[in-house]
Amino acid sequence: MECISVFDMLKIGVGPSSSHTLGPWRAAERWIKELKDKNKFDKVEKITVDLYGSLSLTGKGHATDYAVLLGLSGANPETIPVDTIDVIINAIKNTNILAFNNEKPLDFNVQSDIIFNKKFLPFHANALTFSAHINGRRHRSTYYSIGGGFVVQEERKVSKANKIIFYCTFPYPISYGEELLKFCHQLNLPISGVVLENEKSIRDEATIDAELKRIWDTMLECMYVGCHTEGTLPGGLKVRRRAYDMYQSLKGEKPYDTPVEWLHSIRDTEVKFRQILKWVSCFALAVNEVNASLGRVVTAPTNGSAGVIPAVLMYYLVIENHDGNFEDIKRFLLVAGEIGSIFKKGATISAAMGGCQAEIGVSSAMAAAALCELSGGTPEQVLIAAEIAMEHHLGLTCDPIGGLVQVPCIERNAMGAIKAINACELALDTDHNNVKVPLDKVVNTMWETAKDMNTKYKETSEGGLAVGVHLTDC
Repeated sequence: MECISVFDMLKIGVGPSSSHTLGPWRAAERWIKELKDKNKFDKVEKITVDLYGSLSLTGKGHATDYAVLLGLSGANPETIPVDTIDVIINAIKNTNILAFNNEKPLDFNVQSDIIFNKKFLPFHANALTFSAHINGRRHRSTYYSIGGGFVVQEERKVSKANKIIFYCTFPYPISYGEELLKFCHQLNLPISGVVLENEKSIRDEATIDAELKRIWDTMLECMYVGCHTEGTLPGGLKVRRRAYDMYQSLKGEKPYDTPVEWLHSIRDTEVKFRQILKWVSCFALAVNEVNASLGRVVTAPTNGSAGVIPAVLMYYLVIENHDGNFEDIKRFLLVAGEIGSIFKKGATISAAMGGCQAEIGVSSAMAAAALCELSGGTPEQVLIAAEIAMEHHLGLTCDPIGGLVQVPCIERNAMGAIKAINACELALDTDHNNVKVPLDKVVNTMWETAKDMNTKYKETSEGGLAVGVHLTDC
């Protein structure tokens, strides 16, 4: 059984895509480590990179080439100042020199040394191969970006074929919703409590708290930046940022200087139904506009769906509970992470494998479940909330116009957040004994739907809106 931590599901990185940006970036880092472990790094004379399948088809729009260059240059997606990204990329392009891991200058032509191959490799739609040229020989390593910033090597295919079992070290291993409920009853704990016990088996609670606070601070900062940044998003679509305009019509009179003070100022604004809809949408749009502009976001569970969870959590803090504090944030993120891991184990969180149901659908389910626990829902109702949210995203395609994580991706985060809140409210008024579709059934159905979905609707920009709306129309 695979052990997936909350911190695997919620990762800090750079946009616009966890599978097409963060994953390739992390793959480059892993390849450098592999070369060093094999004492080959210092012998490398030249490097080339091959992108396959979805990474090739929408790689330009998803900044996959930039991510590879940054990873090969030794930059860390969690800490790199985002305003230096263009500086690093332009330096490589202008000089045809790449500082390999910021240690070893190598000749590198961006146009010819990153090769876009439209063919798909068998194991996963997102594949990339790094080649190191040493003494006239080419040493290759293939990695697969399987969604949410998760990366596996080609050897995983061999492991699956040989049915190698991966043992989980969590005291309460969970693959299914039913197992999660069993542990809740056994330990007499809410879902967040069970998840916390598992996390405490691999790190102390002070570290857990510090990391969860860092994640929330990044989410809050992201919403803040998005709401205070005017202009047009990069890329050929020339999409105008909407969070700024929406925020201008919603903001109150209370002054603020920091993201935390900003949160408190929102609590004093008008909260009629229309305003609530607009606030939630504004928060979600803000995050994904930052994401679309190569800003820093939290993968939740992917970058393309990064706006849903912070928008719903912010809704709870500024609308539902003005006394909400870090303990509420902690419980919310713990529940969200666990629900996301159930979908990853039983289905997929990769749009290249499952369409947008695997991204917005999963993030909406995560947010609905987390909000339900904070709203007093039982563990059964928490899973009902997740199921309802996903049930009404089943079959959602991934068809980004121009291969950019902008249209329809940004608005989908607003829709996913609203659906999550609605799913929570429906679940709170539901007797679990009357439920017809349990969470585990919808997870399985989502995976079956993903397998049946035509490839052109799986982040390839070869179908749907991506071909129905042309860049010239925009």
